[in-house]
Amino acid sequence: MPDRVVIAHLFPEALNLYGDIGNIVTLARRATWRGIEAEIRDVGAGDATRLAGADVIFIGGGADQHQRAVADALLALADPLRRAIDDGAALLAVCAGYQNLGHAFRSPLVGEIPGPGLLDVETEMPTGAERFVGGIALEVDAGSPIALGDAEGRRRIVGFENHSGRTALGPTMRPLGRVLIGRGNDGASGFEGAIALPGEGGLTGLRIGTYLHGPLLPRNPHLADFVLASGLGRGGPVALAPLPDDAEWAAHDRFADDWTAIRPGVYRRSSIGRLRDRLGALIGF
Repeated sequence: MPDRVVIAHLFPEALNLYGDIGNIVTLARRATWRGIEAEIRDVGAGDATRLAGADVIFIGGGADQHQRAVADALLALADPLRRAIDDGAALLAVCAGYQNLGHAFRSPLVGEIPGPGLLDVETEMPTGAERFVGGIALEVDAGSPIALGDAEGRRRIVGFENHSGRTALGPTMRPLGRVLIGRGNDGASGFEGAIALPGEGGLTGLRIGTYLHGPLLPRNPHLADFVLASGLGRGGPVALAPLPDDAEWAAHDRFADDWTAIRPGVYRRSSIGRLRDRLGALIGF
C-alpha cells in the first residue's frame, strides 16, 4: 500500500460550485484516516509540472463565464493531463469540468468551447432548454467495481444536479449509472455520467464524468474509495482498509429518501423549486 497520495485540484478558485471542494477534503481525509499522507496541489494555467506524479485529478463545476475562462488553459494542459492519466492517475470531473473535458461544449451563451477529449463526450445546451435541478440518485450495474468495492454491495450514488446541458457519450465510455431519481445526462436516455475503467479507451487510469454536485463524495464513500484506490493502484485498484462509515451512509440514505418523497413533479411546481431554478440559471450549468 502506498504511504502517500497526490491529489491535483484543477482551477479550484474558478470551478468550485456547490461545495465541490468537499470532494478534495473527502479524498484527503479518507486517505489520512488510513495512515496515507495526502498532498493537495492546486493546478491552474501554466502549472503542467504540478500534474507530474498525481494519483488523483479532480475538476469541479462553475458558471458559464468560468467555463469559458478556463477553456484555453485546459487545452494547454491536455497533453500533461493525458500523460498523468496514462500513467495511472484517476480523473473525476464534475458538471462544468465534465463538459469542458469532453470533445466540445456548445451553448448559445458562450458559443462552442473545444475540449481536450479526455472524456469521450460532447455536450449541447439548446436554446430554451429545461434546466435540470434537484436531487438525483443513480444505480450502477451489479457487476461494477464501484459496487463490488463496498462490503455491503451498495450500488446507489446520490447527489445534486443543476444544468441545462445535454451530454452524449462516445463509444469509449459507458454511463456511470442508471437514473433512479432526477434527469441525468440528457433527461431522456435514463442514464447519468460517464465512466471509463482503467485500461479502457486507450488510457491506463480511471476516468469519471458526472453532473452530481453536493458535493458528491462525502455522501458516497464507496465511490470516494474507488477513485482513491484506483489512483493509488496506478491503473488497478488497491485494497483499502475499511473505515467506520455509518455517518456517511446515514447521510447517503437520508438524502435519497428525502428526494424520493419529494418527487420531481412536486418539486418543480413548488415556490422553492422555481426560486432554485431561477438562481441556477444565473450561477451555473
